[in-house]
Amino acid sequence: MGEDFKIAVIPGDGIGPEVVREALGVLEKIAVTSGHRFTTKELLAGGCAIDATGRPLPPETIAACRESDAVLLGAVGGGKWDGLPGDQRPEMALLGLRGQLGLYANLRPAFLYQQLKEACPLKPEIIGDQIDLMVVRELTGGIYFGPRGRSKQDSGEQAFDTEIYNEGEVERIARIAFDIARQRNSKVTSVDKANILESSRLWREVVIRVSQDFPEVKLNHLYVDNAAMQMVRDPKQFDVIVTSNLFGDILSDEAGMITGSIGMLPSASLGEGNFGLYEPVHGSAPDLAGKDQANPLATILSVAMMLRYSFNLSAEAAAIEQAVERVLAAGYRTGDIMSPGKTLVGTEQIGKLVTSFI
Repeated sequence: MGEDFKIAVIPGDGIGPEVVREALGVLEKIAVTSGHRFTTKELLAGGCAIDATGRPLPPETIAACRESDAVLLGAVGGGKWDGLPGDQRPEMALLGLRGQLGLYANLRPAFLYQQLKEACPLKPEIIGDQIDLMVVRELTGGIYFGPRGRSKQDSGEQAFDTEIYNEGEVERIARIAFDIARQRNSKVTSVDKANILESSRLWREVVIRVSQDFPEVKLNHLYVDNAAMQMVRDPKQFDVIVTSNLFGDILSDEAGMITGSIGMLPSASLGEGNFGLYEPVHGSAPDLAGKDQANPLATILSVAMMLRYSFNLSAEAAAIEQAVERVLAAGYRTGDIMSPGKTLVGTEQIGKLVTSFI
């Protein structure tokens, strides 16, 4: 008998419902082939929640997420809600989910598929045989959550944001990074600005201390400016990058760009235990909504991450990832990754193709 898993599903706005639909179709196939049962409950968050309830993140959504084993999110936001005050915008649903669900570790893999190498902006000699790295970003501390404010000075208005980390916050994100590296190529690069920032000096001290519990994993350190340069000079040198909220926000987007298409990038945000929220990196793309043009592969790959990190179903996760590779190898492409000589297909068709290859 297989196991039972509860998944909170938040389709969200724009193309969110379309890409989530295809991802759930793939998950249904996994249920058939594996014998596991996945029970889903659809919930509101983002712009659609504002329209229905007046708030971007209704309390009942949080409650249902807490009763689940994992959360699958499509995308939130869109021009329709741009005129709202900052604390009422759809994007606040993401911050609310991270904070209230205790999601402190953001995993952003950057994997360049051989079939999409022509989409990479780097030269072939830089790409080499493979780009395959993971950015582990601390998600609930640092400058985004420290004290902030404004005050009047003689020279005019002054604003400040404060970078704060404590040992516990750094230790728990470091342990996740080392544990993931142990399952990959056993190398962690910790990125900080320890030559300038006191918070980075504490970060480095704690990461070094944690590394002693993982003797099989090699640790090295880079200042963030050098890390940004190295990522485009020689991305092959990286395996797992662990860094702060601000630096991770920037570096994960840079890492994503070298894969050639944001439509291929999944992500996970993990909390205590195996609980996590899984979502594609791309936005809601309202201009594509309802046109059967969106690329669902990032959302499908996010489901693979869910199987691996929240449900400990590595074989099933690998089956999805291999099916995506087979679809690409067969020459099928959505518009965002289309190239000459390939077969253009829509959102629904590429979802069915992945399902058929499992």
